[in-house]
Amino acid sequence: MVRKKVPITLPGVDELFTSQEERDGSALAGVADIPLSLIDPFPGHPFQVRDDEEMERLAESIVENGVLVPLTVRASGPERYELVSGHRRKRAAELAGLESVPCIVRSLTDDEATIAMVDSNLQRETILPSERAFAYSMRLEAMKRQGQRTDLTCAQVAHKLDGRRSRDILAEELGVSKDKVQRFIRLTYLIPGLLALVDEGRMKMLPAVEVSYLSQGEQEHLLDAIGAQAATPSHAQAIKMKRYSKEGSLTPVLIRSIMEEEKPNQIEQFKIPRRSIERFFRPNATKDEIEGRIVRALELLEQAEARRSRQGGA
Repeated sequence: MVRKKVPITLPGVDELFTSQEERDGSALAGVADIPLSLIDPFPGHPFQVRDDEEMERLAESIVENGVLVPLTVRASGPERYELVSGHRRKRAAELAGLESVPCIVRSLTDDEATIAMVDSNLQRETILPSERAFAYSMRLEAMKRQGQRTDLTCAQVAHKLDGRRSRDILAEELGVSKDKVQRFIRLTYLIPGLLALVDEGRMKMLPAVEVSYLSQGEQEHLLDAIGAQAATPSHAQAIKMKRYSKEGSLTPVLIRSIMEEEKPNQIEQFKIPRRSIERFFRPNATKDEIEGRIVRALELLEQAEARRSRQGGA
């Protein structure tokens, strides 16, 4: 039996950097070529546009095939446009040497544009904690301002109907827990130096959230202490600093003192196989009993060696 060859069409690089909503929109809406010089970035755009390998691949694809999926923009003034989605495609088009790009011009309010911008970028495979934090925060604030749009927001009317909060609705729409949304939004209260440590993976989420409750001055002192200790705070240390801050007694000296405390995971551990020492202990001896007996034995050994040393020198 002869098998038929089925042609397989692989997605282009440009498609990999867009959402299904954008691709569907490009097929339904009118498209216009707009000079790149007339397109401004979205105000406060929280997502970084990096000139990395992915950007290089996208630019190469545009050189060969052009911009396959139009950018989404909205009018922002006389012959000026504000970019809603497609910041990476715009940068790649610039690197490819294009002067204009295909765009879909949509009529959007500030809040509608914010929601559309965030949603189109949250589909990226790699998103830094800081990017997600400010994206969640911007989208939540837009939802709160959305007055009558109860499908997108938690308006006062919706509060009266079911008691749901904007943050709960946002978590539901994003498919994450409301606690996760709250933790990420707390990161927006960190000073840039501490937030960078979170992005680099040097400070974990839970201590970072606790530290976000410190004042800006306290956070700056903490950043200095982190540099001096070459270590970030543990969750327990962050909770302790938050408590002292709430009491109004978190001084720079106290911050350094807390940071100098030895963390449990920094204490060097020595392990002895139980079978090597079990003959010295009763079968049901606990871990604490074994540890105490070993320490006592070492103390006696130290004393015996000290006596021998004194006798030898006499």
